[in-house]
Amino acid sequence: MSHYLQSLPDGWSIYLWLVVACAILITAVFFLRWASNNHQFDEDIKYAVFSDDDRERMSPEDFAKMQKVRAQQMELRDEVLKEKAARHQHHAKR
Repeated sequence: MSHYLQSLPDGWSIYLWLVVACAILITAVFFLRWASNNHQFDEDIKYAVFSDDDRERMSPEDFAKMQKVRAQQMELRDEVLKEKAARHQHHAKR
């Protein structure tokens, strides 16, 4: 293998690096698209870890925001589960 690599003309490795860089960029775009489609860029998701027991440790504004975000997340969860069930039923009918 090393003999083969030494027999290649000068400058061949840049093409290897270009191919690897393109593969990395394509992979990054794929995962960014996946993350965007799956609501991974929601900055308010941090409020989902709190519960009503955290009320005394939060400001009234933060607590209201937490309740709003939790309600939105539960609605989104229900929508995703309904879509998943519909896809499952569609595949089961085939």
